[in-house]
Amino acid sequence: MFLMNRIAGAGRLAPRGRAAAAPGAPARARLYRQARALALGVLLAWAACAGLPAAAADPAQPNDGAQVLQSFEHTAPGADAPDAADQTRRWVMFFLGAPLLLLLLVTGGLGIAMGVYGKPVYLAHMICAGLSITLAIVHAVVGIVWFRPF
Repeated sequence: MFLMNRIAGAGRLAPRGRAAAAPGAPARARLYRQARALALGVLLAWAACAGLPAAAADPAQPNDGAQVLQSFEHTAPGADAPDAADQTRRWVMFFLGAPLLLLLLVTGGLGIAMGVYGKPVYLAHMICAGLSITLAIVHAVVGIVWFRPF
């Protein structure tokens, strides 16, 4: 109700007792201050509640330094060096992914040039988009076939 009265009074031509100003300027300024105060209150309430679960948690048990050091002594067995076939697969994926990123950037640039600046680049945009989609599908299929563990 309070806000409705403030909004309804926003259409007056000049505020009472003051020099003429833009229509509704004091009411808008008042609404802005109220909205800012409300947002600040919500932010402070959220910040206060965010710290409650951490404060309510059980205190941490003291760490035993020897146990921590022992966990580092028992390391996992080292990973095997990648074989030549795996290295070739990674290079193929890189050579599919690099032009894909380049085509995506060019497609986006052409779309911005066409949409924002009104340049007649529709055909080039659609060709780059088609190549991008094709390369993305190939990249995804090759990645799933080669690198997904079955």
